[in-house]
Amino acid sequence: MLYVLKRIGVSLLLVWVVATIVFLAIRLVPGNPAEILLSQGGVAPPPGAVAQLRAQLGLNQPLGVQYVEDMRRLLMGNLGTSMQDQSPVADEILRRLPRTLELIVAAAILSVLVGLPSGLLAAIWRGGMFDRVASWLAAVALAVPVFVVGTLMIEIFALGLHWAPAGGYVSFARHPLRHLALLAMPATTIAVGLAAILFRMTRASVLDVSMRDYIRTARAKGVAPRRILARHVLRNALMPIVTVLALNLGSLLGGTVLVEYVFNWPGLSGLLVSAVNARDYPEVQGVVLVISVLFVALNLAVDLLYAVLDPRVRQG
Repeated sequence: MLYVLKRIGVSLLLVWVVATIVFLAIRLVPGNPAEILLSQGGVAPPPGAVAQLRAQLGLNQPLGVQYVEDMRRLLMGNLGTSMQDQSPVADEILRRLPRTLELIVAAAILSVLVGLPSGLLAAIWRGGMFDRVASWLAAVALAVPVFVVGTLMIEIFALGLHWAPAGGYVSFARHPLRHLALLAMPATTIAVGLAAILFRMTRASVLDVSMRDYIRTARAKGVAPRRILARHVLRNALMPIVTVLALNLGSLLGGTVLVEYVFNWPGLSGLLVSAVNARDYPEVQGVVLVISVLFVALNLAVDLLYAVLDPRVRQG
């Protein structure tokens, strides 16, 4: 119980640090948000109108006052209102967040289904044909940028073979089959690189554990190979694999911008880009904070999972 409370405390501290960094960072970006919002067709707005809007948005207050007000608002669960249309930031985030999470979860499932079994087989058949071919494919997958993979998939499967639509979004409730068809290519695009990482990590971890003394002892005692693999090798090899998966999933929360752009998927990343371009402080801060909280929560879950997989972690 003490271990869990310590991890939760550290996680809350990280969220506060991230919120503070985001608050300071977006206010150091060059450009006057009030002037950008009032500019039309490249024509500079009147200084009086800019000053009035700055006062209305609270941007004319000292930085310390703005910080205290922002932290108070965030503690109450209020992410503020957008400077562009005065709509609640939380509403837009809640509308887009499930789409990004769906994309990431689908990509994670695909990568686990491909990366873990292939990495395990490559370790079992080390040096064989499967190991060599799979290792080569993983190296290629890691070398090719995600936007290139997405573009190639559109060219081949959408424009060439006509197996899937090139991009767009339809809600699952409205048209389930169309929704899954639109989800397939962006999720696969993300899964390609993640599956390659999981393949290499699984292969390396299984090989490392297989060479430990206790594995040799189990073999010398005549324990069945399948039992050794299931009860000793896989369980001890899982921790670094879980770490890599969790870290990459956290990175994907803020790294799906190109994929969502290529496939016209209206997720959270597109909202963040438009908010940055408009210098919309509340929207930028809200999106980044939500992504950070999810990342911290994911790492907290991994820490707790460590304690389940290895009881020694709780004693650290």
